[in-house]
Amino acid sequence: MEVWVGILVAVIALLAGVALGFFIARKYMMNYLKKNPPINEQMLKMMMMQMGMKPSQKKINQMMKAMQGQIK
Repeated sequence: MEVWVGILVAVIALLAGVALGFFIARKYMMNYLKKNPPINEQMLKMMMMQMGMKPSQKKINQMMKAMQGQIK
């Protein structure tokens, strides 16, 4: 009987550790991406120029705002 209790406690501790690790890693990555966005204005401008578009500052601002909205 004591062996089963030990195994049960170990399994519960393992599941709790996995769940806690997942949420901590998720929170860390969300904060990291908020502080260091993957695309900045210069990169966006270069991509638009490569696609043959002449980027205006208004269009760049609109696209950056749209990307910021998707992150939240």
